[in-house]
Amino acid sequence: MDTHPCKRPRILLHDPTLRDGHHAVGHQLDVGQLRAYATAANAAKVPVVEVGHGNGLGASSLQIGRARLDDATMLTTVREALTSSRMGVFMAPGWGTSHDLVAAVHHGADVVRIAAHCTEADVTERHLGVVRDLGAEAQGVLLMSHMTGPGHLAEQCALMAAFGAQAVGIMDSAGHFLPADVTERVRAIADAVDVPVIFHGHNNLGLAVANSLAAVDAGASVIDATARGFGAGAGNTQVEVLVAVLERRGIETGIGLREVLAAADRLMKAPPSIDSIAVASGLAGVFSGFKRPVQQIARAEGVDPVDLLLALGERQVVAGQEDLIGDVARELKAAIR
Repeated sequence: MDTHPCKRPRILLHDPTLRDGHHAVGHQLDVGQLRAYATAANAAKVPVVEVGHGNGLGASSLQIGRARLDDATMLTTVREALTSSRMGVFMAPGWGTSHDLVAAVHHGADVVRIAAHCTEADVTERHLGVVRDLGAEAQGVLLMSHMTGPGHLAEQCALMAAFGAQAVGIMDSAGHFLPADVTERVRAIADAVDVPVIFHGHNNLGLAVANSLAAVDAGASVIDATARGFGAGAGNTQVEVLVAVLERRGIETGIGLREVLAAADRLMKAPPSIDSIAVASGLAGVFSGFKRPVQQIARAEGVDPVDLLLALGERQVVAGQEDLIGDVARELKAAIR
């Protein structure tokens, strides 16, 4: 964050509406929706607009959900609409491959995030190197970051920076953090690295904006936020609200508030809600993207979805282990009998 005495502090907002938001609609955004939001976000001067399947490049599958569009179509559509904003993509090794990275940069991706579970930064080394070799900005992010402590997160982020990541940070994938949790973790990471620190919040406990402010105060300079909070579970930090709150704090984003409000209206009319599933997911520390399959399987097996989420949390299930939801539901059902 720029703290020169003659300038107002500045935060870079990274907008994954067209990637994380896919979770909210079963990965079914169409070409018209992608183009309309990307055009409006570009007009609002949103610095980075991220696009793709909710779980990233190469993730469209029967296990976690087929996207309406393939990666190439999504990237091409959004790239054409962005004349000043940069285009971002997200990839988790295991779902995506180096081939997907090459294709994404070929289609105009400027910023590429390589994601790993919070204790597995070592899997990002090869892919961060590929991104750097391709000439795109390489970033590293840790998922499910509530599952380990500040010191370990700092070590893992330092490892990604050593691998060539030009920004590193954490995702509160389950919306589990309180502001003090964020402060402690972001401060540890900021002290450990010499690159910008990223924070990505979810709103399961209604704290996404507060947690994002805590991250800024602790040293993060790249904050993720989406239109109307469009995202997995209860959604993400709401970009329109965050722009307004940062403005009140005297922190610049370079984003036009009226224009970003209009951008949100182009995509959706109502934000995700903090329902009982979202709250239980946040308390249990379960990936927000499990909301839909948990609801479906709980209904099919005749178990309480809250009980199912709490049981999944006890087992520390993470994204990619969707097959376990049914197993755990059946165990709960058998216990009831």
